[in-house]
Amino acid sequence: MSDRIPIAGPSITQREIDCATDAAANGWYERAGEYPHRFETAFAEYLGVKHAVSLPSCTSGLHLALAALGIGPGDEVIVPDLTWIASAAPISYVGATPVFADVDERTWCLSAESVRACITENTKAILPVDLYGGVPDYAALRTIADEHGLKIIEDAAEAIGSEFDGRKAGALGDVAAFSFHGSKTFTTGEGGMLVTDDDELHARVMQLRDHGREPGDIHFKNTEVAFKYKMPPVAAAIGLAQVERAEELVSRKREIFEWYREALAGVEGITLNHEPANTKNTFWMVTAMLDPILEWPKEKL
Repeated sequence: MSDRIPIAGPSITQREIDCATDAAANGWYERAGEYPHRFETAFAEYLGVKHAVSLPSCTSGLHLALAALGIGPGDEVIVPDLTWIASAAPISYVGATPVFADVDERTWCLSAESVRACITENTKAILPVDLYGGVPDYAALRTIADEHGLKIIEDAAEAIGSEFDGRKAGALGDVAAFSFHGSKTFTTGEGGMLVTDDDELHARVMQLRDHGREPGDIHFKNTEVAFKYKMPPVAAAIGLAQVERAEELVSRKREIFEWYREALAGVEGITLNHEPANTKNTFWMVTAMLDPILEWPKEKL
């Protein structure tokens, strides 16, 4: 078989086009922050969190979270060993050390048992990854974090719409970051969002993302050397239209997964993405794990 099923592209309707066109024509000067603010407000409401900060990427969101928490040289952050480099790289950006823990064999997400074994006197945070739309056992991770005074930084890049115990991904840690890359369930072309319920952390993030300027500053006063992590208005306009279609886009991902599950139900030795009873998996990427005993050649796949 030579035919391949490509990774799905984004779902773009006339609503996204209209919003992007309006932002390109009118989103300048005093209106430059209009679409970012509307997108942030709508996204926070969708997740049920207090604060959302639009950014150029999920990577920048993780970087800001680490920096705002004061994590730096000599500190350790526990991260799963099954993830994309962008989950661990920001830990190095702030001079801290990523410590890799194992994942659960069913969810493919961070194992609480492995996390506990990795904790040292230098551990400052746990950085779980909601892999492929699945989520780890956040109740167990929260118990460990509280026992040791650790922060949970949730990498929710792939998990828009996913849930654990009725709460949406992004609302499961102390702070979280999402990706709006073109391959994700929601897209802004490229972009990200940091979310948190922590007022103090939010204020610190807002200052760090704009070259150290305090929120509301009109005199371009820089209080420290920081970063330039802002989302352009055109990208935010597309994001606003996407979040308005949230349930449609999430439902479509789950529908596509069901096609695969039904088609492969009778095939021995294949395990697809898992969905524990207390979770909702949005199946951002349908993934198959093959039993090594089968020794299938790639041509047969």
